[in-house]
Amino acid sequence: MGSPIGPTIRRRRLTKQLRELREARGLSCEQVAQQLGYGASWLSRIETNRRGVKPGDVRELLHVYGVNGPEAEELVQLARDARLRGWWQQYDDILSDAMRTFVGLESDATTIGNYEVSFIPGLLQTEAYARELFRAWRPTVDGAETERKVSARMGRKQSIDRPNPPTLWAVIDEAVLRREVGGPGVMREQLLHLLEVGERPNINLQVIPFSVGAYDPMGSGFSVFEFAEDDPPIVYIENLGGGVYLEDPKDVSRVLESLNYLRGAALSDRQSAELIAGIVKATQ
Repeated sequence: MGSPIGPTIRRRRLTKQLRELREARGLSCEQVAQQLGYGASWLSRIETNRRGVKPGDVRELLHVYGVNGPEAEELVQLARDARLRGWWQQYDDILSDAMRTFVGLESDATTIGNYEVSFIPGLLQTEAYARELFRAWRPTVDGAETERKVSARMGRKQSIDRPNPPTLWAVIDEAVLRREVGGPGVMREQLLHLLEVGERPNINLQVIPFSVGAYDPMGSGFSVFEFAEDDPPIVYIENLGGGVYLEDPKDVSRVLESLNYLRGAALSDRQSAELIAGIVKATQ
């Protein structure tokens, strides 16, 4: 049994079906919006998940598309379900739109692939490690906001702690283990935590050792979310501008190929654990 389907995936399912209905009738977003008396970008923003969609909006669109009966009621109900609040929405004041989407996808995924070259993956961070990262990234932010960011990050762990959790494939560069964040005590606690969670059957943690040398795609962290049923996978690539989502099948396929390459280049789970344990021992 996979993860429960949350509002993020419901919304994406809904907008995908609405787009397919529009395209099947040979209508543009602008034509539909004009018929309903909205601005030209109104429907485009809905279909690209940059704007929420209300049940009333769905009814209006379905009227234009000539859809009624049980099919229409199913889509309207999907719109209602898509508006349910996820746990992360209590942190709307400190999470960007992109990060709210990220956490929603993370909560709905059945498989998560994650590659990091600079820091421990968010789902595997300790509270102290996360706090030091936020302090380093935003040193001018007050302590209360930092603590809310830490709380939100710790809240994300419920996705891998729940019954029937997703499978997490985490690949990290050895530099992540060697970079001391928050001092020896914080880093030691973090490394011991990695050894602990690495024993879970749903978590696969691999390290790319320095001995590999240069490799592709060194330096560009990303996450891949895969879902149950027919929902296509989605990729998130981090950058200074806040990250970008990739949904085109060709783009997603290339990233999945990169993830498979990284897993092949990395040490096995057992060898990775031995490397981490060795670093811990050397810091005693």
